[in-house]
Order: sequence, then C-alpha cells, then structure tokens
Amino acid sequence: MTALNAPRDKYNAVWIIFFILGLGTLLPWNFFMTATMYFTSRLKDTPSTQTNETSADGDTRSVLESKFNNVMTLCAMVPLLVFTCLNSFLHQRIPQKLRIIGSLVVILVVFLLTAVLVKIDVGPLSFFTITMIKIICINSFGAILQSSLFGLAGILPASYTTPIMSGQGLAGTFAAFSMICALASGSALQDSAFGYFITACAVILLAILAYIVLPRMEFFQYFMESNGSRPATDEENKMDLLKKDSTEEKRPVVSLTEEEAKPTVSVVNIFKQIWVMALSVCFIFTVTIGTFPAVTVEVETTVANGGAWETYFIPVSCFLLFNLMDWAGRSLTAVCMWPGKDSMWLPVLVGLRIVFIPLFMLCNVQPRNLLPVLFAHDAWYIIFMIFFAFSNGYLASLCMCFGPKKVPQHEAETAGAIMAFFLSLGLALGAGVSFAFRALV
Repeated sequence: MTALNAPRDKYNAVWIIFFILGLGTLLPWNFFMTATMYFTSRLKDTPSTQTNETSADGDTRSVLESKFNNVMTLCAMVPLLVFTCLNSFLHQRIPQKLRIIGSLVVILVVFLLTAVLVKIDVGPLSFFTITMIKIICINSFGAILQSSLFGLAGILPASYTTPIMSGQGLAGTFAAFSMICALASGSALQDSAFGYFITACAVILLAILAYIVLPRMEFFQYFMESNGSRPATDEENKMDLLKKDSTEEKRPVVSLTEEEAKPTVSVVNIFKQIWVMALSVCFIFTVTIGTFPAVTVEVETTVANGGAWETYFIPVSCFLLFNLMDWAGRSLTAVCMWPGKDSMWLPVLVGLRIVFIPLFMLCNVQPRNLLPVLFAHDAWYIIFMIFFAFSNGYLASLCMCFGPKKVPQHEAETAGAIMAFFLSLGLALGAGVSFAFRALV
C-alpha cells in the first residue's frame, strides 16, 4: 500500500544501483571460481617437494591440486553461512552504511593483495594457505554484504530483489568471459590473471560509488522512511514536501515509533510464514554447489582430440555456460514470476532439480573409480548444464523475491536476512556434500 504513494524511480536509478551492488557482491568469488587453472598451476609440486602421488587410476596431480576445488568451496561457504547468520542477529546493532561500505572496502583490499601476489613467487603450500585465507576473508565480508543487501531490497517492492540476483548472475558471466578472453589472447596465465583481478577491483570501486549515491534517491528515501528508518534532517524535510496527504504522512511516523517501541521482531513467526521459500532456496543451492564446480569441472571432452576445444571446454561449457544461463534465469524474473508465491509448483520444481546430481556424475568425469560413464559425449554435458544453470537462477530468484513479500512491511528486512541465511546454508551444505558426490564417482 505504501508503493501506491511512492515517487517514481527516475531513470530506474535505484534498480540500476542494486544491479551494480549485486555485481560487486559476487564478482570477487566468481573470479576465484573461474581462475581454477591459474590457482592449480601454482600448486604443482617442485622437484624439492614430494607431495605428488600417483594413484591407482593414474592421477598424477599433487595432493594440493586434487583437493583444491573441494577445499576452496568449503572455505568459501562455511564463513558465508556463519557470517550471514551473525548478520541476521546484528543487523539492527551495526549501522547499515558500515556493514555495506566496510565489507566492500575489505574485499577490495583483499583483491588488490591477490593481484599483487600474482607477481610474487610463493611455494605451493604457502600459496594454497594464503589463497584459502583470502577466500575466507572475501566470503566472510561478502556474507555481511549480501545479507545486508537482501534485507535492504526486502523493504522495497519485490522487483528490487531481481536486480541483485541478476547482477550476481552477470558477475559470474563477466568473470568467465574474462577468463576465456585471457586464454584466447595467448598471454601468460599469470599476466591474464593479474588483468582480471584488477578488473574486479574496478567493479568493487564502482559498487562503492553506487552505494554512496543510493541514499540521495527520493524513491529509496521514501521506502526507508515508511519502513521506520529515519533519514537525515534535510532529507526528511524534502520527504515532508513530497507527501501532502496528512493521513498518509502520519502512517510512516506512527510505524516508526511502534518499531522503536517494539524492537523484538519474532524470527520464529517470520520463519513460519516464509519456511517454504527459505527451505526451497536452501535446497536449490545445496544441489548446485554440491555438483558445481567440484564435479562439473572434472568432466573431460571426448570430441576435442587434442584440438583447441580441449583448452576451452571447461571455461566455455562449465563456467561461461553456467553463468550465462544462470544470469538468464535470474533476469527472467524481471518480466515473469511463474509459479506464484503460494503455488505448490514452486517447491515441486525445486525438488526435481535433484536429478542433476546423478546426471553429472554419469558424464565423463575423470579420474573416476566407481561409476560408469553413461553420457560420454560433450553434447549431453552441455544440455544438462543449460537446464541446471537456468533452473538455478530462475527458481532461486523467485524464492528470494517472494520471501520478504510473504510478511508485513515492517518485517520485510528481517525476512530478507533470513532468506539470505538459508541461501548461505544451502551453499555450505552443498560444499559439504560435494566431497561425497566427487568421491562416489
């Protein structure tokens, strides 16, 4: 009902700002995910290190190389879960500006250090340790940033969660495309890695600037005030001029005093209203992270025969294709939101995604010990990836949009934070089961 009296979002500026913030939230992690070849190339054993083992199936990778994908995923997702949970409890105690700007600045500093480290020689074990510490830092502060943004978007109309999800989808696409361009240019792996790490820093800076501009938007000010967040005095005077209706003007003020008098919002009661959406988004990401990239990145092409496709198969078919289709799925919710928030089709479609786990395990994953290869041709892998990625983006975006809209306006921010927690829980659970899924192959 507050949306009826809201000023227009001129030039879709607030929508674009949330899109940029979504891009800045996930770009660092996606660069780490798509830079697998760079990281593993620095984990090969030197003659003085004897950690290399040859397994019965002929796997000659070092221990650090073979475990990198699983440990990377775990080191990313567990801090993401812990800090998202902490933010759900502390978001009312720590100012929003400090949470968002502070997180972006820390991620920027870590990424600058990552770029510098490209030019410095470090031993495999030390490099592995430093990389995991950086991933923990990025995802800890990324969790606070992501949870804060989803809580913020929950206060606005449902369509303003879509730009965050879409921006995150573009982040993955941009990272994967940058990696492929680096491969195509023929430049040294370390030089190209340095280039896209610096590019990530530029995007994070853009996100910081976008957030600084956000509070100046009348559209944003209106919803923050109606939710009970008091703007600065000069902004408050501006808002008073905008709202001529005395009855409509008083409603936000009354809700503000009620909010401050009654700070205890029942998380349990909110969860009872959004549990279907929360568990659905959790399950979506458990399935996705359980297989991508731990299983999907190990699939080998059967049609390349030593050609260029062998070099580009994983960057294109795994990372670029996943991120493109995921972005397409997330972006589609801007124009289509089927099934509806109360439809039983949504959890049913979410549950059906479990079929992708055995499908990818039966592709040409190498090395393998237990399961046969039923889908050897590259085409099967590409078809599975298209449906896997699109369903991930579309269904996850629907759940994140619908969750905060199933509760009253004053509980929307907390509902958004709870949804972000269950998203992170799904990521962490997926990271845990990825070890089992890879071992079963």
